[in-house]
Amino acid sequence: MTTHIRIRAFNTKDAYPEQKLDNDVCMAVRAGNTVYLRGQTAMDLDGNIVGVGDAAAQAENAMACAKVLLEEAGARLEDVVKIVIYITDRAYREPVYRVVGRWLKGVYPVSTGLIVQGLAKPEYLMEIDIIAEIPADRA
Repeated sequence: MTTHIRIRAFNTKDAYPEQKLDNDVCMAVRAGNTVYLRGQTAMDLDGNIVGVGDAAAQAENAMACAKVLLEEAGARLEDVVKIVIYITDRAYREPVYRVVGRWLKGVYPVSTGLIVQGLAKPEYLMEIDIIAEIPADRA
């Protein structure tokens, strides 16, 4: 039986006080050798919004946070197998993908990109969903 390890649990009423939410979630879940990250955005791991108006800066923050969370779950960036990138404007595609590409150079995950009308906070210009698989020899 697999035990799920939940990393950095929190409640949405704390992260989004301006919204009437009350959901128990976490930043990462390790289920066996698979690691699922919460969508990473302009919000840093201390709850501050960084890079307002700058999609590349938000992507840089998102990837820095992803690296920390993956490591806390026992994974590495090189273990990333799937990413989904959400942007709120087609103009953000190149700056966001350049940043993500630099962080994941040589990793070759499958990737999906979507242009969406909006994200959880109006300041968010991008979000990245990440799944990683820890190799059996390191698990």
